[in-house]
Amino acid sequence: MKAILALADGTIFEGESFGITGETIGEIVFNTSMTGYQEILTDPSYKGQIVTMTYPLIGNYGWNKSDTESTKPQVEGLIVREYSQYHSNWRSEGSLGDYLKTHGIVGIHGIDTRALTKRLRTNGVMEGIISTENLRSELLVKKAQDFGGIEGRDLVKKVTCPNTYQWEHPTQKKHRVVAIDFGIKHNILRMLQKHHCESLVVPAKTSADEILAMDPDGIFLSNGPGDPDAIDYGVKTIRSLIGKKPIFGICLGHQLVSLAIGAKTFKLKFGHRGGNHPVQYIDTEQIEITSQNHGFCVDIDSLPNSAKITHINLNDQTLEGIELTDSPTFSVQYHPEASPGPHDASYLFQKFSDLMSKYHELNK
Repeated sequence: MKAILALADGTIFEGESFGITGETIGEIVFNTSMTGYQEILTDPSYKGQIVTMTYPLIGNYGWNKSDTESTKPQVEGLIVREYSQYHSNWRSEGSLGDYLKTHGIVGIHGIDTRALTKRLRTNGVMEGIISTENLRSELLVKKAQDFGGIEGRDLVKKVTCPNTYQWEHPTQKKHRVVAIDFGIKHNILRMLQKHHCESLVVPAKTSADEILAMDPDGIFLSNGPGDPDAIDYGVKTIRSLIGKKPIFGICLGHQLVSLAIGAKTFKLKFGHRGGNHPVQYIDTEQIEITSQNHGFCVDIDSLPNSAKITHINLNDQTLEGIELTDSPTFSVQYHPEASPGPHDASYLFQKFSDLMSKYHELNK
């Protein structure tokens, strides 16, 4: 079935539908990962966005339950150059197209994703719409223009857990962690479990007093979608927690820590999304190839003196990590849990474990 992708700047791409038929709207972004499309589709940080895969062939290994990062796909839509209807992998449980249909996701294939990506890099990410129902280009462009984007919108409320829950117990418990769910990926919880942490996952609006009453050894601040400035309740909670327990933040969690200490954030032109982003760990000068997924960034010049810069992006020199000099708190903008992507930065979970152990010894 014919499908149309219309961008807010008036650009039109014609292709074929896969997934469900219908119409979907969101911010059009691109991801440069060669594999891991299922982890990308189910990453809650993509809420409100239609994802373009720059790798040309998608769907060739189908889907399986083990590679999901949340309970369902979180993207608003999927754009690919070539969709493989035939899947072959010993773990596969079905085709990608059927997976999208089951979860109500609109997809389009057969378009020039290179041209689309170049337009987004040149002009910045923008709103767009995929439709199989209404093929009148001018009406679709108008809908995309009227969408309003994701700036200033609280998308966390759409992906956070409704109630507190316990993640799977580690084989050997060493620490008790409260993880604030701003849109947490499952592999973060798996990595905490691997490092002997018992994780209690709480909704994003859980208060500081409620969290401290759980008596955790440490507090984890998760990734999540959208504009960090819209998550004022998270900033307030984190501000009340800093200095009281060891804290580790990733992605949105990093941005919220930065806002809590008085820094500012801004929207990147086309964001960082992929599994090949070079980051330098300043203390060691070592280069880490990292997995990233963010459209907003902390303004490095707005950091207070209490924040030590630990990591820098080597592509554009933007901030990738900080630690506080006056409290046991550190955070990174990228994704050390990978899934998908390289594992160069997985040491940060051990750093969090060591920080909790040290804090416990000092406060016996």
